[in-house]
Amino acid sequence: MKSHNFLRLLLVCGTALFISACGTDSGSDHAEPSAQPTPYDLTDTIAPEEEIEFIDLSKATPTPTPTPEPVRVSLMMVGDNLLHTGILNTGKQADGSYNFDFEFQDIKEFIDAADIAIINQETPIGGDDRPFTSYPTFNSPTAVADAEAKAGFNVVLGATNHAYDQGYSGLIHFADYYHNAHPEILLCGIHGSETPDPDKNPRIYLLEIKGYTFAFINATYSHNWESVASDAIGHLDFLCPYDNSRKLDMTKVSDQVLEDIREADTLADMVIVCPHWGVEYTFTPMPYQTTMAQQMIDAGADLIIGAHPHVVEPVEWITTDSGNTALCYYSLGNYTSTQDYPERVYEAMAWVSFEDPMDGSGLHIVKEKSGALSLINHYSYGPMLFEHVYLLEDYSEDLCLKHGLVARTGRTPHMSDFQKWELQLLGEYALKRSDVLGSPSEE
Repeated sequence: MKSHNFLRLLLVCGTALFISACGTDSGSDHAEPSAQPTPYDLTDTIAPEEEIEFIDLSKATPTPTPTPEPVRVSLMMVGDNLLHTGILNTGKQADGSYNFDFEFQDIKEFIDAADIAIINQETPIGGDDRPFTSYPTFNSPTAVADAEAKAGFNVVLGATNHAYDQGYSGLIHFADYYHNAHPEILLCGIHGSETPDPDKNPRIYLLEIKGYTFAFINATYSHNWESVASDAIGHLDFLCPYDNSRKLDMTKVSDQVLEDIREADTLADMVIVCPHWGVEYTFTPMPYQTTMAQQMIDAGADLIIGAHPHVVEPVEWITTDSGNTALCYYSLGNYTSTQDYPERVYEAMAWVSFEDPMDGSGLHIVKEKSGALSLINHYSYGPMLFEHVYLLEDYSEDLCLKHGLVARTGRTPHMSDFQKWELQLLGEYALKRSDVLGSPSEE
């Protein structure tokens, strides 16, 4: 009814306007009208009981603005890919070639689930034209890098104490192989033959994920020398300072690294520092490590994930005296190796969840969804071959008794030991598969 009245009103008004416009004599532009038109009385066309209603737009209900969905980014990292002879033998094929895809089959679901997947490549890839060697001076096949790329790792850490095991030429080959064969991987901590862009800091590595920038800094305390080799300078990133004689102070973080972190903080939403540091085979970080961590956090580090001790060290949130806070994994231990003590086959996988709730607060680490999963590196003996990396939750006492450690060293690992280390070292940060991937019913 209201729409019909409105149309009638438009018709009446339009008719009145037409009559007014046509009231002059079309035969003369200056003719006077013969008679004035009679004013049109709108009351004659609208019944008294019908009133025109107008909508008050100021009281109209606005269309609600959709609440933006939070943006989530996940990161996983495993520790040292340490290619001892047993790992090399497992990778050797019948035709003499090498394939290391087996190393990552047991954790592929985690790599696939993560936006950022990191591995510490402990041993250098110095060139397939050299003998492949194990401890103490390593050289690993290029097939290792191929397997990491195939598995889905997009960040590889190269700054380790073994990076210079094959000298300058081996270090250059290490970097160049990743850059040329697998440019999709962000190789951190080492630099090859290509001259870096002078407008960029070559020690800061940037990765864009879902519109956010992540900066990575990877540096090693040394290359197993007390002094820095002159030809390693500019090709291997050092965590610690050295004097004019190139002698290292392995208990301090260099001003260069702190400056790198400050610069990275201006370039990225998240700054991730991966130091190669500490003392091997110790569960407790050294006091100088905690001091280093605090200095790096005050410089702008949001996340620290360390390597080198070959055993797991604690995970903790650190708040400095300045009020800055970051998550710190002092050491994840090994990933693959054939080391000979139970505590060296117990290892951890870091899992970090980032979220931007889109409320203006920006990207941050979600404490409740970040921590570490306990892993067991299982190998056989006679011959010594890699078999699997298990989640601790999938391991058993029966598997402990079948571990190569028993026949090789007489040291029998026990589930009670692994569970004790998980409680002591990871504590409240210990995660299970369902915490990361969800339960089967949620899939």
